[in-house]
Amino acid sequence: MNALSVLNQRWVEAGYTRKPVGVHLLQLAAHVAFALGGTALYFLVPGLAAKALGLLVSSYGMIGISTHAHTSSHNAIFDATPPNRGLVHLGFPFLCGVSALYWWNKHVHVHHPTPNVVGLDDDVDLMPFFALTREEAERGGPLLKLWFRVQGIAIVPILALNCFNIQKTGWSYWLRTLRGPGAKRGAHALDLALLLGHYVFWIGLPALFFPLGEVVLFYVVRMLLLGYGMFAVFAPAHFPARASFVSAEGETNRLAYKKSKDFILLQTATTVNFRTGPIGRLLCLGVEYQIEHHLFPGISHVHYPRLSVELKRFCEENGYPYRTLGWWEGIVESIRAFRHFKPVEPRLEELRLPAEGQAA
Repeated sequence: MNALSVLNQRWVEAGYTRKPVGVHLLQLAAHVAFALGGTALYFLVPGLAAKALGLLVSSYGMIGISTHAHTSSHNAIFDATPPNRGLVHLGFPFLCGVSALYWWNKHVHVHHPTPNVVGLDDDVDLMPFFALTREEAERGGPLLKLWFRVQGIAIVPILALNCFNIQKTGWSYWLRTLRGPGAKRGAHALDLALLLGHYVFWIGLPALFFPLGEVVLFYVVRMLLLGYGMFAVFAPAHFPARASFVSAEGETNRLAYKKSKDFILLQTATTVNFRTGPIGRLLCLGVEYQIEHHLFPGISHVHYPRLSVELKRFCEENGYPYRTLGWWEGIVESIRAFRHFKPVEPRLEELRLPAEGQAA
């Protein structure tokens, strides 16, 4: 029995595979209440202070909805698959305006098997707009190389467009796969209906009661805030310097690469955790425990704090990296990745650490 199977058996015995559905639904209800309550505060209470607070509260709720849908996409909310898929459809296309089909492909099928594997993980391929590795920074002509030298400064304002770009990329994926072989017309139709419903819900319905310009302004400003918020909750897991980038070693098939490697080392070497307080924990819903999540995505985030104690000890005893940053530290290091290009480790095995008790 391999180490991952042993750990999974340990989690079953400890009760970590149990899904606390009631807690999950209360967390989702809280974030929906924040998103809607903040929106109501913005439109119904006069004054700039109320509008600013409404935007912040609504944005907080929207980020929480996205992290909750992220958990659902790994079937970690309910034991059965259909209700998990239902929450993904509610969270991503309807409430956040992001294609569910795109998310499942980008995150579950592409990112998770090969995190930070250059050439296989699309999340670390931001070319031609941004370079993250030294090799990428040397590509292109003089103007492109000049841009890569200043992108570390430009990235801060550009991050405001992050969520608009995710929406756009989701639409592009929807259109591309609709025309491709094996397209599931029913799934595409449902995704489209919910994506259109997103704009009806957040723009069409409020415009029946408030000026259209004010409604659009609220939507756009909240999206700009969400651009920073989504970066803050997802980037610190993989962009900091201590989350290694590794070479695909010539492999072009993600599943083949995954099968040929030490899965635990792949996930722990390319991923870091970050610490949050109570407000951050409710917002992140487990994405701050990215090492635990990448190794055991089907386990509820409610169990991660206790599970992490045992997993950290296991990693230290077996030579697997296990790093935890402060949240702000992780955000700053993620932004620095656009200025200080990351090296690409040629061989994953080189990232293994001496096991506890062994000489370095």
